Amino acid sequence: MSSVLVKPVTPLSTWIPHLAGQRVLVVGDVILDEYLIGKTTRLSREAPIPVLEFETRQLIPGGAANPAANIAALGSTAIQVGVIGPDSAGTNLRQVLQARGIDTGCLVTDAGRPTTVKSRIMAQMGLRFPQQVARLDTLSREPIHVGVERQVRAMLNQHIRQVNAVLLSDYHCGLLAPALVETIRILAADAGVLLTADAQGELDKYAGFGVVKCNADEARAYLRRDLETDDDFAAAALEIGAVLRLTGSMVITRGGDGATVALCAEKRAMHSPAPAVTDVYDTVGAGDTAIAVLTLAVAAGASYSEAAALANYASGLVVRRVGNYTPRPDELAWALATWGDSH
Repeated sequence: MSSVLVKPVTPLSTWIPHLAGQRVLVVGDVILDEYLIGKTTRLSREAPIPVLEFETRQLIPGGAANPAANIAALGSTAIQVGVIGPDSAGTNLRQVLQARGIDTGCLVTDAGRPTTVKSRIMAQMGLRFPQQVARLDTLSREPIHVGVERQVRAMLNQHIRQVNAVLLSDYHCGLLAPALVETIRILAADAGVLLTADAQGELDKYAGFGVVKCNADEARAYLRRDLETDDDFAAAALEIGAVLRLTGSMVITRGGDGATVALCAEKRAMHSPAPAVTDVYDTVGAGDTAIAVLTLAVAAGASYSEAAALANYASGLVVRRVGNYTPRPDELAWALATWGDSH
């Protein structure tokens, strides 16, 4: 199986305005990313670790909240469906989302679990970005309570006919159980809306979806074989797409090697090269940006290859920053102009 490099006639920049003005339900495990940043002063006498003097605290949407933040930054409406705890972190996450223009009316509080928080301790050492020293996660991976799941289903029923797409972001924290995923698939099919997922490796749950994304390591683990060349990934994307009976496309993101896109109905695959990004600092959040842009572009009418190429450029902007970053339309236009339209 060989992949081909396809160059659509339409410039990618013409799709940027169409990424705005849409409505997307974003369903998944919402996370509050906390960054505690301090200046290094000395080594501790208690252990071989640096002592930091606190300077600032930053709170950023993480997990399934990050695709929602990307959607909002590109000018569309994101309706966040997720579960938080009855705690200050849940309040903080709701406020952080609202500050970014994200609809939080579908966040459900589960009294029996904490809000998922990833706390990163960052050392400011005179470099462009602080360096991560440690991370402490607060979370529960238990399935959500049946009463909470009932509320989530009610939210989906209420909104699904009022959106252009439904995006599922699975961080394996108990919300997207197979039964709920299947319910969402049926609801989306009945409503006739695009259904996409970032499976984070749990691919089997997403059978029958429109577009599913995973990364190279997740594809290797799922197929239990090594994947190296473009042809390897083309065969892999087609095989996964067939196993999952996808109605649209299987996308395997490959970092600096771009993305492989399988057109499931046509039974062919293509390769979308990565742009020539300089100053790569952190890959955190790149996958969330990719699925957000893929969803918006396909919902707007772009081809799967065009959508994957746009996602490559948007992700290229993210890896030049530390932590989750949400590119704006003008930045995406800058990336296309600066790095060259290589799709």
